[in-house]
Amino acid sequence: MTPPPSDATPIVVVGLMGSGKTTVAKLLAERLHREMRDSDPDMRCRYGATAAEMAERLGPAVLHEREWEHLRESLTDHPSSVIAAAASTLDRPEAPAMLEPALVVWLDAPDEVLAERMASGAHRPHFEADLRAMLAKQRARRGPVLARVADLTFDVAARKPEEVVAGVLGALGVGE
Repeated sequence: MTPPPSDATPIVVVGLMGSGKTTVAKLLAERLHREMRDSDPDMRCRYGATAAEMAERLGPAVLHEREWEHLRESLTDHPSSVIAAAASTLDRPEAPAMLEPALVVWLDAPDEVLAERMASGAHRPHFEADLRAMLAKQRARRGPVLARVADLTFDVAARKPEEVVAGVLGALGVGE
């Protein structure tokens, strides 16, 4: 069983787009009385644009570099935050080592479920017209890294965000 994180242990919520990272991270942060960091609103505040707008205007490489910088900065918060991390951060070879001291929670669901959720989110970049195919490619590239870095994994097609949070808290031995 994963030991309870100290206040010095960042909690990083990862998953492909549409997995519910923001919702789960917000709920976890509230329950653990920590700050919540989320690349979407944090970057919107810093750069004045959504991830989709940055990808369209500046290209995916700039967006992904900014998402990476957000994760790097967020991991240095004191006390440690609960971080909703963009999936693109896992494309960096140094990501597994950087995430090693964190508690990593992977939110997963079938591509068709995530594609349906993505269709309703204009803030998310649609790198391809066929969202399901796009997610399948991202899963093929990022899935092995997600599996390697994740301390806890939840099927978010089968569990509501509150159930995921209860599962994380239970695994940590943190009382409801």
